[in-house]
Amino acid sequence: MSDQALFRDRKVLVFGVANERSIAWAIAQALHAHGAKVGFTFVGEALERRVRPLAESLGSDLVLPCDVSSDEQIAQVFRQVQEQWGGLDVVVHSVAFANREDLEGRFVDTSRQGFALALDISAYSLVAIAKHAEPMLSASRGNIVTLSYYGAEKVMPNYNVMGVAKAALEASVRYLASDLGPSGVRVNAISAGPVKTLAAAGIKGFKGMLGFAQEKAPLRRNISAEEVAGAAVFLCSELGSGVTGETLYVDAGYNIMV
Repeated sequence: MSDQALFRDRKVLVFGVANERSIAWAIAQALHAHGAKVGFTFVGEALERRVRPLAESLGSDLVLPCDVSSDEQIAQVFRQVQEQWGGLDVVVHSVAFANREDLEGRFVDTSRQGFALALDISAYSLVAIAKHAEPMLSASRGNIVTLSYYGAEKVMPNYNVMGVAKAALEASVRYLASDLGPSGVRVNAISAGPVKTLAAAGIKGFKGMLGFAQEKAPLRRNISAEEVAGAAVFLCSELGSGVTGETLYVDAGYNIMV
C-alpha cells in the first residue's frame, strides 16, 4: 500500500490550527502525506496570518474564518465546503479555550461566565460542528476526531474548568458516536500527553507537567505531536474501521499508572 493510499481522494477539514507547533497541524500534515486534501479554519486576523502560510504549504485551497461560538459561522463554513469541495470525509476538532484566571487557583472559584465559555468553546463546538458535518460525512461514511487530555478523568493542577470541559467533550464523543453510527460515521477522541503547544503555554506549571509525565510514564518520555498524528491517521482511515466512541490514549502509557 502506498503512503497516499489511505486518504487518496479524501477531503479533510481541520479546526484549531494555531501555528506550526499545533497538534492539529501535525495531524493535517500526516493526513496530507497519506493523500488527503486538507482545508482549515481560523478565528481572527492574528491566527489567519499564521494559518494561511501553513495551508499554502500543503496546497490547500480552502481556508475559512470560523468562530465556533457562532452557529451561523459554522453553518457558513460547511456551506462553503459543500460549494467548493462537494463533500467531506474527515473533520478534525482541536478547539479549546478557557480564561487564564479560571485555570489557576481553585476550581470552586470558577465564574459562571468562565464555566459557560469553556464548555461552549471546548465541548459544545464539537456538537455544533458534527451537526453541520453529518450530511456530508454520512455520504462518505466519514470520521470525526477530537483532542482531549487526561485532566478529563483525573484532577490535574492548574487545569480546573478545562478538565471539566474535556470530560464533557469525551462524553459528547460517545453520544455523537451513537447518533451518527447508523450512518457509518465514526467519532473518536485522542487523549494526548502533554505537548509543547501554544495552548499549553497558557497552563501554569506546564514545564513541571512535562517533567512529571516523563518520570512516571512507562516509556519514560514525553510524546510528540507526530505520534498523536499517527493515531489520528489510524482512527480516521480504514485501519480503524471498527473503532468509534472511544478515547485513545497517546501518552507514553502515563494513564495506566497510579
